[in-house]
Amino acid sequence: MDVVTELRVLLASGIPLVTVETAEVPRLVELLRAATGTDPLWIWSVASGLRRDGAQPLYGSTAVDQIVDNLAALSGRWTTVLCDPAALLADAVALRKLKEFAQRAQPGRTIVLVAAELSVPADLGPVVHPFTLPLPTPADLVGAIERVEVRAQQRGLGSDLVDGDRLRLARALSGLTMAEAEHELMRLAVLDGRLTPEDIERALVEKAHHLDQSGVLEIVPDQSGGLEALGGLAQLKDWLAPRLAAGLDRAVDPPRGVLLAGVPGCGKSAVARAVAHDAGVPLVLLDPARIYAKYVGESESRFDRALATVAAMAPAVLWIDEIEKGFAVGGEDGGVTDRILGTFLRWLQDRSAPVFVVATANDVTRLPPELTRKGRFDDLFFVDLPDAPARAVILRTILGARGVEVTDVDAAALAAGSDGFSGAELDAAVAAASYSGALTVASVADELATTVPLARARPSEIATLRDWAARHARAA
Repeated sequence: MDVVTELRVLLASGIPLVTVETAEVPRLVELLRAATGTDPLWIWSVASGLRRDGAQPLYGSTAVDQIVDNLAALSGRWTTVLCDPAALLADAVALRKLKEFAQRAQPGRTIVLVAAELSVPADLGPVVHPFTLPLPTPADLVGAIERVEVRAQQRGLGSDLVDGDRLRLARALSGLTMAEAEHELMRLAVLDGRLTPEDIERALVEKAHHLDQSGVLEIVPDQSGGLEALGGLAQLKDWLAPRLAAGLDRAVDPPRGVLLAGVPGCGKSAVARAVAHDAGVPLVLLDPARIYAKYVGESESRFDRALATVAAMAPAVLWIDEIEKGFAVGGEDGGVTDRILGTFLRWLQDRSAPVFVVATANDVTRLPPELTRKGRFDDLFFVDLPDAPARAVILRTILGARGVEVTDVDAAALAAGSDGFSGAELDAAVAAASYSGALTVASVADELATTVPLARARPSEIATLRDWAARHARAA
């Protein structure tokens, strides 16, 4: 059901008071024009007073304690929008009149209270129906792009967009209000004199900054290759390939996500980047450590906003790095972690937006069992230390990026000399070898020989992880 039809049904149902929390008052009024049809639409604010849509305000109609009386004097069917009604709701007389209106309202007469933030007194609770104005659809935003293109041309600016670019740009702007999207589009046009396909990536980054002021989320630029560029992880790649080929927005049984547990530095984060690259969607990083704030209720609010933002950016990949930092068991924080965990579990189970979650954990034993059970994620994989063939691929890739040619014999020799090394440790060894003079296969071999990897420094921790994985996860 589209939003105009929803509003038409709402008004026809005889509900006397409707609340809408939105900053898009012009868009709401436009939608109500379509929903009310031939019935009169009235608009009131404490600054301008009461006016019929398209007409001048009535003289002396700004007083908050008189607005309900003015509306009661209107004949027939009507809908009235009360803009920013905080002053009205704070006035005891006006509030009582509003309540009495709702209790004896005639069918076909509806008052709509609208503001960016609404605090409705408890007295009105039983007679108020909240309505959520949905964000613009991609089709709505394509229309906004075309309008901005016309305005840009009138200002001497240009556009290189074709239909496919407009749709991708509209998806990049999904989650913004119509006004926000149009302002961002004009800003992009002014930035370099025209709208171009390159503006799609800029729009994604700017949208993330705009929607998530708390810093919980971060857009990760696509600077890596896909899954084929990763060494090892054959079973995980085989599992991911058909799901990515089907598309994140598949209508039936869409892929929902994967939990990657394992040894630090073994490529879990690289998998998240590669999945987003192969899916051709934005990668959004959620750092659990940034969720928590000092004021009561603020952490929960930050997390709710972050999840809503990610859903607005869909289709997307949500990367939750070191998920145990945010949802570990045993914390003493007055129940904040439990409440956030409950919100996250419900979101994982019930979300409809095409968001593929890649969660990584270095110490999965700290996670609550309800987070690791089937249904929250499609599957759970254990990413172990790379074996010799995988280490050979990783070293060849790292050295090749630095201009060092590696033969098959050299790669095999380096792999044999790096038993127990993670991918991150191999990269660090190559970086360290570059400080000893010319970077060569020999200098890397020398550095590997003098480095003690985590697997040898803390073998008991690796053994504990492997024991857990043998009972709970699939090998990647």
